[in-house]
Amino acid sequence: MLIAIPLLMIPVIIYNLVVLVGAGGSGGMAAADAVLRDPMFSIPMASGASWNVGSGDLILFLSLILLFFELLKSTSSQKVAIVNHALSMVLFVVVLIEFLLIRGFATSTFFLIVIMVLLDVLAGFIVTIISARKDLDFGGA
Repeated sequence: MLIAIPLLMIPVIIYNLVVLVGAGGSGGMAAADAVLRDPMFSIPMASGASWNVGSGDLILFLSLILLFFELLKSTSSQKVAIVNHALSMVLFVVVLIEFLLIRGFATSTFFLIVIMVLLDVLAGFIVTIISARKDLDFGGA
């Protein structure tokens, strides 16, 4: 049953923790943006430049990896996939409400997470519809 839980819930929870706890609970957009952009570490590049990696960058990196696995999960035709699609839709509604109504969530980082959750929802429904059409075509032939 754990396969039904959307993996993109993990970066959403991490973002909530970083913004709400890291911003001192103030929840302001400037504080949230500062927390997400503050470099956690720096990687020297061959060009001599320094690549600063913040917590927002790491959350987006994790989100992209989990989106890949969510897209793979959406291709399964198990009964639990329908529950996964429904929970992904609920997650999308939650992140959209957070993005539109809560001050600390109106950042580019969270917007990209919202888009990834939306892509997960769309991919799940599109793949399910296409596979259902194929099943119907084979059944009628």
